[in-house]
Amino acid sequence: MTDLSERLRAERLRAGLSQTALAGDDFSPSYVSLIEAGRRTPTDAALVVLAARLGTTAEYLRFGDDAPSEEKARLELGFARLALANGSAAEAKSRLLALDIASISPRHAAEARFALAMAHEALGEMSEAVAVLEPLLAEARAAGRWLQVATLATNLVSIYHEAGDLAHSIELGDEILAAVEPVGLAGTDEYLRLASTVLWSYYQRGDLLFAAHRASGLVAMAEKDGTRRGRGSVYWNASLVAEGRGDFAEARRLTERALAYLSEGDPSRDVPRLRLHYGWLLLRSNPPEAEAALVQLGLASEGLVNVGSEYEIARCRYESARAHLVLGDVALAESLAREGLALLDDGAGFDACDAHIVLGDCLAAGGRLPEALGEYRWAADRLAMLSAGRQSASVWRSLGDRLAELGDAPAASRAYATALDEAGIRPTTFSLTTRQALAVGFEESFDR
Repeated sequence: MTDLSERLRAERLRAGLSQTALAGDDFSPSYVSLIEAGRRTPTDAALVVLAARLGTTAEYLRFGDDAPSEEKARLELGFARLALANGSAAEAKSRLLALDIASISPRHAAEARFALAMAHEALGEMSEAVAVLEPLLAEARAAGRWLQVATLATNLVSIYHEAGDLAHSIELGDEILAAVEPVGLAGTDEYLRLASTVLWSYYQRGDLLFAAHRASGLVAMAEKDGTRRGRGSVYWNASLVAEGRGDFAEARRLTERALAYLSEGDPSRDVPRLRLHYGWLLLRSNPPEAEAALVQLGLASEGLVNVGSEYEIARCRYESARAHLVLGDVALAESLAREGLALLDDGAGFDACDAHIVLGDCLAAGGRLPEALGEYRWAADRLAMLSAGRQSASVWRSLGDRLAELGDAPAASRAYATALDEAGIRPTTFSLTTRQALAVGFEESFDR
């Protein structure tokens, strides 16, 4: 009786209900009070009504974690998490979908739904992951579980970013940051990770001045209040901003600091993802440090096999292809580029464009210019359907360089113009008089 009464009271407080609200029209508030005091045993029918009102199960109220449904849920959830950790996202997804979520307590149900979202993300099923995470976030906000809110928001912001929806990624992230600051979360790991993830989206959208300002503030906050994990997250994303400003030395310094901090904690997905970023950065140094990049990409690939998404593993493949191309091994580079492409589905955005461009580079290096041009044009067609931003501008620029090199001047010109548009640099407008004067001036110069 004591266990049941304590569970009923705990679930009522979790749900934010008074005894009167829980009683509703079916019972008196004093009846609920007597149950919570351990002085009244509810009937099975009464327990079903109370459980439904609390958003839990009668079985959980009566038996707690020892209930058969709870034991089964914990077992299946444990197997699913193990499958995720071992890189078997499809198995994890299958186990979690087979769970009867309605038959288990809200705590285990929320854990199962979150694990399902992570399985969807690992499989590249971004829409499905969002469909699970958005209701979880709304429930956590309504219940005032702010640490959980920050964690869920970080995952959602990252997924929206990966899907190319930078505007919504930033809007959601800033909204949640504003909501969690008044409850004292500023400076916590959860806050710093969310703020760093939003910073990444600002960087990709091309808001480099604002991103640099925010990065400076986050670095100061992390160094004052943050744990090593929190600092690592901030340094990682600050390095992206430094790279965006063209300061590769600072970007590399910050990345190395982030790697030093994050490598000391428990194994996590962050370390191989950071190594992937470090490899990417080394390939964009002047000159590219291809051999050092391959070391980082190899370590990243080993870690991501177990905890990474299909997109991240694909990125390891085609960035490794880029490194081998720098080193002159065209055949291996082409093989790796095709392996990366095979991991990307129809929902892949910029990753697919990057992979096709790398494959085009491999084909061009092998003298197969028409095939290379086909890969570049595929990337151009897909880019035209994606949202604008710094990443889009960067890919358009690299595409223009390649089209120009292959002699397709009109297509290269369009790619360069689109790159400027995506970066927010719009075409100059002229009055009719100015346009006529310019035309006359060019004609006279040509005549001379």
